[in-house]
This record gives sequence, structure tokens and C-alpha cells, in this order.
Amino acid sequence: MKLSAADTSRQRQRQACRPRRMSGLMSETKRNTTPADGPGSVDFGYQQVPKDQKAQRVREVFDSVADKYDLMNDLMSVGVHRLWKRFALGQTGLRPGQSALDVAGGTGDLAAGMAGQVGEGGFVVLSDINAAMLEVGRDRLLDRGLMRNVRFSIANAECLPFEDESFDCVTIGFGLRNVTDKPAALASMHRVLKPGGRLLVLEFSKPVLPGLKPIYDVYSFSVLPWLGKRVTGDSDSYQYLAESIRRFPDQQALLALMREAGLEDCSHHNLSGGIVALHKGFKY
Repeated sequence: MKLSAADTSRQRQRQACRPRRMSGLMSETKRNTTPADGPGSVDFGYQQVPKDQKAQRVREVFDSVADKYDLMNDLMSVGVHRLWKRFALGQTGLRPGQSALDVAGGTGDLAAGMAGQVGEGGFVVLSDINAAMLEVGRDRLLDRGLMRNVRFSIANAECLPFEDESFDCVTIGFGLRNVTDKPAALASMHRVLKPGGRLLVLEFSKPVLPGLKPIYDVYSFSVLPWLGKRVTGDSDSYQYLAESIRRFPDQQALLALMREAGLEDCSHHNLSGGIVALHKGFKY
């Protein structure tokens, strides 16, 4: 019997990743989270870098900005990022007692919201490849009293260290564009979803309102690096942010990648004129 592209992708994921039982301890999920690197180069913003170096370059970006990450999000979006995340949380479909995974979850905004949705009878895993970001997220959730049903994992999105069909919902907010192998990450997230579960991808996208793009370009390439320099002392990381957004697949291209990963009933919803889009897909 001939295998479909999605079936082949799932087989590769099972061979490449060695799932383990989940733990609340980050140190227990740190092993074996980097898949084998292949030849060639990939985008790092507008630069081309060796494929096996991108994850480290991205890690350095977030190490540099981790302690001011939330402040910069508020300043860059004038607080609108909270509305984007609130919209995404309204699409999780989670019920008390269920399980959720926030991939590349950073400081934990989506994880915190889902923790409230699943209640004490359920659980949420906050994962990130960057230890500095995950540490900030853990401290924030601790301060908010949300540690009871939240676990933490240092994990590469391309090779998630969880059992097949573990979660009712998987989210990734503003993290997919930083992943080296996006099809592998989508396939990995599909693998850990339970049948009937859904994947939500909240990410910067392509403006669709007439006249918005030139204004957005000026803001991205002039204001953001200037703001990053003033607040964090690091303009290069925010130059990378602007460039990585331009390199990211547009709305329709991302829908195609999700379908190739095996997700069904895929759709998207533009937010703020397409500056951000929420993509949704299901596993049946």
C-alpha cells in the first residue's frame, strides 16, 4: 500500500523522536531534544546560515531578550498581543480535565490561560527550547499561583519528547517562524495530538488591508530595532524579528504545510488586518 505524504511524515517523526513520559521537572525532559541536522543552509532573518546553526542563533536571540520579553511585547504591540492571545484561547475547545501543550511557550501567556480552562483535574505542559525563556515563564506562573496543574519541558518543537496522542490541544504562539524545520515541527505536533484534538498556530503573517503594508514595513524596520536598542540594549534581535516575519509563509502557504502534516479542516482567521493570523487544524 502506498503511503501518503502525511503518513510518511508521521513515520519519520516516530523514528526520529523517542517519546518519554511527561514530568514536571525540566531536567528530565532536556535529553535528546535535538533531531539530527541535515546539510544545507536555512533562513535566519535575511541571512543564510548553516542548518545546524540556526537553533543556536535563535537561542542567543532569546537569551538576550528574555528578561524584557513581556515588556517589549507590550510596547511593540501597544498591548494588542494580549487580545491576539485571548482570541486564540477562545479557540482551544478545552474542557475541565483535559490536557494541553504550549510549544515554544516562552513566558507562558497561553499556558496560563489553558491552565484555567482545564482546571485542577487537567494539566498543561509549557515547553520551550530556550531555558532562559522557560525559567521566566515558570517564575511568572509561580507568581500567579498556577503551578498546580502546569508542567515544564525544555523541548525542540521538531522532535517533541512526548508520547503519541497525549494532548487534546496543542498551541504555538509566535514560535513557529523561529523553527528550523517547520514541516517537522507541524508533524511532531500532529503526532502528540489525540484524535479529535486541535492545533492552534498564532503567528505574524502578511497584512491584507490595502495600504497597511508600507506603514507596517516602516514600523518593523525602523521603530522595532530602535525600541529594542532603548529597552533591551539589543537592536539586532528585533531586526531579526522583522526579517523573520517577512520570511515566514503567508496564510495560504501555512495552511498547505498544516495539511501536509496530516491536519484536517484547516482554517485561518486574520487579526489586525493580517499582521497576525490564527491557524487551526484538527486531528481525526
